[in-house]
Amino acid sequence: MGTARVDTAAELIRVGIYGGTFDPIHIGHLAIAEEARWALALQQVRFVPAAHQPLKGALPGATPAQRLAMIGLACADNPAFVPDDIELRRPPPSYTVETLEHLRARFGSGVELWFIVGADAACDLPRWRRIADVVALARLAIVGRPGHTFDPLAFEQAVPAGAGRYVLLDGPQLDLSSTTIRRRIATGRPVRYLVPEAVRQYITDHGLYREDPGYA
Repeated sequence: MGTARVDTAAELIRVGIYGGTFDPIHIGHLAIAEEARWALALQQVRFVPAAHQPLKGALPGATPAQRLAMIGLACADNPAFVPDDIELRRPPPSYTVETLEHLRARFGSGVELWFIVGADAACDLPRWRRIADVVALARLAIVGRPGHTFDPLAFEQAVPAGAGRYVLLDGPQLDLSSTTIRRRIATGRPVRYLVPEAVRQYITDHGLYREDPGYA
């Protein structure tokens, strides 16, 4: 069964927060954000890159500024998609709860915040810093990911405050990751149609994710 759209009052302002490393941002990220925007009637989806991405193998990663630039290029043709450097402007480490506290202060109580998270990452929610405060600050939009199953019962047992504070979205179910993109680039394989064309051109122009910067 596909994702059903959530009914919402016309006067209610809803803003989605989509965090991640985005190294690089790809069409899977954009498809998830668009699904959440439509299903939850979000006026905005704000893409919030983390200040420091974890090491992922031996492949080179983009700098925070480069990741933010690629997000800007990817969002350029959708007025509802907004890059947000809030975590890049704070000293690390960046915790979701602190980001949500800053955004709550910025937007005020008249805006309903939705934190968008994939089912793969959602399985770790009980271990997140101050998770009870996270679900108090924002409702969760948990988006299906291939090969990952979110267990609502286990989540609510581990995080009682989360009951009634999340929705499950089927999502586009695109089996794509930034790791896959980086590996394809490092081995000379094409990524056209896997990332927005402007992002692909940026990666090429800046020689990103290549094991050998001279590799064509």
